[in-house]
Amino acid sequence: MRSICLTLPTNRPCPDTIAALGAEAAYAADHFGVEVHLLVLDSCPPPVHAAHAEAVRRLPAHPRITAHHLDEAAQRDFLARVTAHSGSAKPDLLLDLMLPDGLSYGACTDRAFLIAAALGCESVHRRDSDSRYQSLDGATVFPVHHELLSLGRRAADALPDVTESALPVSLLDRPVAMVGSSFVGELSVDVGRIRDADPGAYHDVVSLWAPEHWSAERKRELVEESFRGAGTAPFEADHSLLALVDPMRVDMCNIAFHGDTVSERVPLPPARDTIGSDYFLIHLVHDARLPGVLHNRNIVNYHTGERRTGRGFLAYQMRFAKFLLSMLHFHFVYDRMAEAGDTLLDGHGRARPLAVAALARESTGLDLAENARRLDALDTAYRRLGGPYADVAGLLAGRRERLLDEARDDMADFALLTEAWEGLVAAARTTPLVLTPGRPQ
Repeated sequence: MRSICLTLPTNRPCPDTIAALGAEAAYAADHFGVEVHLLVLDSCPPPVHAAHAEAVRRLPAHPRITAHHLDEAAQRDFLARVTAHSGSAKPDLLLDLMLPDGLSYGACTDRAFLIAAALGCESVHRRDSDSRYQSLDGATVFPVHHELLSLGRRAADALPDVTESALPVSLLDRPVAMVGSSFVGELSVDVGRIRDADPGAYHDVVSLWAPEHWSAERKRELVEESFRGAGTAPFEADHSLLALVDPMRVDMCNIAFHGDTVSERVPLPPARDTIGSDYFLIHLVHDARLPGVLHNRNIVNYHTGERRTGRGFLAYQMRFAKFLLSMLHFHFVYDRMAEAGDTLLDGHGRARPLAVAALARESTGLDLAENARRLDALDTAYRRLGGPYADVAGLLAGRRERLLDEARDDMADFALLTEAWEGLVAAARTTPLVLTPGRPQ
């Protein structure tokens, strides 16, 4: 029986989201006959973790659904055993990259990839805790519907189950590596208040994630498109497109990857405290010319309060600044991947990790002057905004050299993890998720 991993990484209270995820798991099991491993990776403090455990316990029993609720101690135990058996000369470093002392959007999903391998799952389907599903005529609209129709199938065989295709005929023998959609509601990045307060400052800030050499017009178009997802229109009817999916059209709160083709081959960048670090595989799938399906079962995005006041505000804005700095290196890698195209794949149509790692490592040699200018522009815009944004500018100024170094070092860490990834996945496949008393490691 086909097994899938439906996962929710979280560091905030979300019992309602867990209940909704349980309903999506039941939909997948009942409509597609799959075995679902519902995986909650919980980085919350004990009281919140306890509320989540209760939400998991309340999920209706189903013969083809197994729920796994792991706090960071349980995750660390599993990862320690995996890294120890991976054959790597640096198991402790790999463990720190995958479960760092700090927030990492990429690392939390990498943990899901490895746990899915340990559980024998063919695919990983990710959702976020600050989002919810749409409904139509009282029925919840679950993205897993389109994901299970196509993911992992030969693209030619998936054709009858999509609305239309824009995939070149020459690629129809390749497997569908990714199925995804976007979101409706609030901007995916919490910068809407900048836009409302000062549209000029918003343009100056958001345009910083473009390559510096882009024209003013191209940057303006990027700003207009950025972080908007699918807008605000509610779901009315299904539509799906088989294509080389534009990375700007999908979001990591609404995504599924085929393990053997993508997520068991290349990890996500484990950068700490950097939003957007988990979007890399979307670009890899596109640039390697792997088929994907873009559907319209968009998830509703919203922002939780901790991002908007006090320490939470400062922390989030610092993560946004690190995202802008990371783009110097990511744009280099994306451009080279686009040039490499089919050579990013092996003879079986699977992503080649060493090809990706080499590009990531090469990007660490870039001149950091462009990023220094990014920080200058961000400082100017934030001081112009004033108030709490001026406080962010002060923090950025105080950490300037460290931030420049971290953006570069994060890519070196990504290259290291990518080089070790196949060994980690192989080790995970033979590592029990939780040790039972009396069972040898």
